[in-house]
Amino acid sequence: MRCPSDLLIPDPLHPRHYQGEYQHLHLCYLQLCLLSLPTRFFHLSGSRMSALSLKPSLRHSVSDWSSNNQQLSATAQHQRHVSHEVRQEGRALRNDTHCKTVWDESATSRRLGDRIWDVARWRDVLESCAQKVDEEMEALTLSKEQSEQALAATSVPLEVTNECLTLREGRRGYELVGDAVEEQLKKEVELIEGVQQRLQQGVHQAFEQLCVLQEARHQLTADLQNKMEALDIDMSCLSLTTTSPNISLKTNPTRIPSGSSTPQEWVQFSQRNVARAHEAVHVSQQMREELSLSRAQLHNELEAQLRATEFALRKRTHQEQRARDELQWQMKNTQDEMAEMESDIRGLDADLQAKTASLKLAHTRLEARTQRCGVDLCRDQVQHGLVAEVQQLEATIQDLKQKLSEAQHSLQKLKLHQSRMQQDLSRKQEALTLEQRSIHTRTRIASPSWSDRTAPPLVPLMNSSGRSDLQLLARSLTY
Repeated sequence: MRCPSDLLIPDPLHPRHYQGEYQHLHLCYLQLCLLSLPTRFFHLSGSRMSALSLKPSLRHSVSDWSSNNQQLSATAQHQRHVSHEVRQEGRALRNDTHCKTVWDESATSRRLGDRIWDVARWRDVLESCAQKVDEEMEALTLSKEQSEQALAATSVPLEVTNECLTLREGRRGYELVGDAVEEQLKKEVELIEGVQQRLQQGVHQAFEQLCVLQEARHQLTADLQNKMEALDIDMSCLSLTTTSPNISLKTNPTRIPSGSSTPQEWVQFSQRNVARAHEAVHVSQQMREELSLSRAQLHNELEAQLRATEFALRKRTHQEQRARDELQWQMKNTQDEMAEMESDIRGLDADLQAKTASLKLAHTRLEARTQRCGVDLCRDQVQHGLVAEVQQLEATIQDLKQKLSEAQHSLQKLKLHQSRMQQDLSRKQEALTLEQRSIHTRTRIASPSWSDRTAPPLVPLMNSSGRSDLQLLARSLTY
């Protein structure tokens, strides 16, 4: 049941001069409420109606009635005044809240726009940095592949050098010498092994730097992905209005999600990622320069050593050819000398036979003249001549025999030395063949494919004067 609208209970917080009349007004209010009850309210049970009908009715005086009317008028006037103030305050509150809400929404949209600009700027920075990292990774990968190709290109020179050393171990006798060729070949092996070690180290360092770049790129990509997602969310929030169909009240929207960061941490995180990527790119660029310089330096060293070895090998081959030709000339002269010696021995033997026949003749004549008798056995001039002839023939035969023996001994020495020269010539020929095979084997060594430099011209072993031009060799090695 509703009470009459003009009979309102005064506010308990009313000023002090209204408190004295509050009880009286409250009683009047109760009476009016009872009188205004509908008739159906009195259709209660018999016992309650009988109890109510037995109560005496309350009567008021005219002064009370007048006071009540005045009180009602005063209260109505006061309530209207209060209502007016409430309405004015409500209107002011509406205006204030409307302005504040519009201002807050505008400020939030502005801050969202600023945030979108910041995120977009960092997105562009991260994209640019990631692109630089990708380009540097491609460049470093290419440099690493070039170093790997250079490393693979050293396998053939090392194999050829070891093969040349093995071939030259087949020399025999005095031809097995520790010459400049062997020294250069050993230096070449040491240099190639050092080159391989340095190239392998460069490849390993490039691989490790690629891992660093890959990690930096992963960090940039993850940060960039987060930036793009945040940018999409902020742009979606910026596009929302109060009339958007997908807005609603949420449960505890002002909560701070776990893992939230401050603006300073947000900026520092991206700055660290970009700085780490820039540092990795800078280190990679320096490493590529070092790898390029190292490859060029190693190529120059290897190329110079190859040329020095080839020069020593060709010089040694030329020396062996000269020694072989010299030995062949000596053998030819020895053979000629042996032929002449054999002819002289035959002449000595013929003379010895002739002198022996003459001695026989003289002996026979002397022996025959001993058969003379008497005084005819005279030591005449014939006797003295035959004796002198025999003595002369015997001395001559002795000289011829001695000379024949000396000639035969000399011939034997010539034959023995000829045999030694023949063996030495065979060894020299074998050594020369091995040197030529080494030269032919070294034709497999081409100019390393990991360098664009052209090979220096070959240096002749002999100049026009027949002497080795070492200065020309030195200039060619520094070409």
